[in-house]
Amino acid sequence: MAEYAALLMFAAVFLFLLLGYPVALTLGGTALLAALIGIITDTFEPSFLLAAPNRLFGIITNQTLIAVPLFILMGVILERSRTAERLLDAMSRLFGSLPGGLGISVTVVGMLMAASTGIVGATVVTMGLMSLPSMLKANYNPALATGTICATGTLGQIIPPSIALVLLGDVLSNAYQQAQLNQGIFNPKTVSVGDLFAGAVLPGLVLVGMYLMYVISIAILKPEQAPAIKEHSPVSPGELVTSIIPPLLLIAAVLGSILTGIATPTEAAGVGALGALLIALINRSLNFAQLMEVGKSTTTTTSMVFFILIGASVFSLVFRGFGGDELVRSLFTQMAVGVLAATIVVMIVVFLLGFILDFIEITFVVVPIVGPVLLGMGLDPVWLGIMIAINLQTSFLTPPFGFALFYLRGVAPVDIDTWDIYKGVVPFIVMQLMMLLLLAWQPKLATWLPSILFN
Repeated sequence: MAEYAALLMFAAVFLFLLLGYPVALTLGGTALLAALIGIITDTFEPSFLLAAPNRLFGIITNQTLIAVPLFILMGVILERSRTAERLLDAMSRLFGSLPGGLGISVTVVGMLMAASTGIVGATVVTMGLMSLPSMLKANYNPALATGTICATGTLGQIIPPSIALVLLGDVLSNAYQQAQLNQGIFNPKTVSVGDLFAGAVLPGLVLVGMYLMYVISIAILKPEQAPAIKEHSPVSPGELVTSIIPPLLLIAAVLGSILTGIATPTEAAGVGALGALLIALINRSLNFAQLMEVGKSTTTTTSMVFFILIGASVFSLVFRGFGGDELVRSLFTQMAVGVLAATIVVMIVVFLLGFILDFIEITFVVVPIVGPVLLGMGLDPVWLGIMIAINLQTSFLTPPFGFALFYLRGVAPVDIDTWDIYKGVVPFIVMQLMMLLLLAWQPKLATWLPSILFN
């Protein structure tokens, strides 16, 4: 029974999470409790715990993870400064006279918001509050309206500078080096957050293209579901420029500096946070009280991320102390599955875990365990990272437990039926599954741009 103690730890974590305990405390507390039981029963070596302080110090001094609070700060400033609201208003007035024009506007603004904030929950809530009332007032089909908002809101999972890609890049970098060391390669290659950002650009744009084609198709085939806005004031060129140019310049500064190698993701995050603050100051959309709220919200979100990371670090340490990594590797070996079957199994597990855990917990707990095994089988780390990110994005949309559905349900009018939200996301789930299949068939969609830019 002792050899399966690591798997029992996972079961205990899920049980405590279902009972409502905080994620970070559940991960750390379960690990320490398991270690205590292991020490008492002489199945766990106490010296493993001596590595915990070094792990925590490594988290604190990790230069890559400094990008997390900076990107969060950038996103919160843009959210509170009404940049997205002005952008949506301008786009709606530009395309609103066309059938499906409002849906097109929501998709484009959602994409730009994803590339500006990188935070899924914030984007879904913001788009829901801003655009859903307008779409319903224009007599859009409730399922189409809610589905479009949920799907475009989750683009922050895959479109850089996604917080998920920052965290995933750091974890995959360690997993990739560990996989090479296990193979006897003592001068291992590296993978960076910048590689994942570059790898996500084409898949992200393809997904946006699919969303736009779907909205346009509905507008053509069923115009009553996506009618044109009957009464709206046209947008002036000046309003269009002042609402679109600032976020586009910010995205170009952040992503452009990373993709061209001018700046690291951490440095680019600092540029992004400063740029968002300048936009807010130029538009005079933030006062001192709002700025204090921005700081508080950024601190709260950042603390949550790192608290979970600390708990997950302790959990993975104890998991390895019980031989969990060897157990996972031996399970794949005993199943005698190839790399394709192993990848499918992991993707299914990650998809199902996405119903219960947020991407942060999955990134910090699951990926360090399965990552070295899959990468040791020869998978490209950038391709694997993008597949996991899109997979999680899909699970966030899938009824009945998808996080994006809960976010939108929380801000949607009471007369919107939950079943409409479920129906609305189904076509977008299908598109994302098609994207996964396309990536599986053509991995170069994720690997081509990094190879061109960084090699």
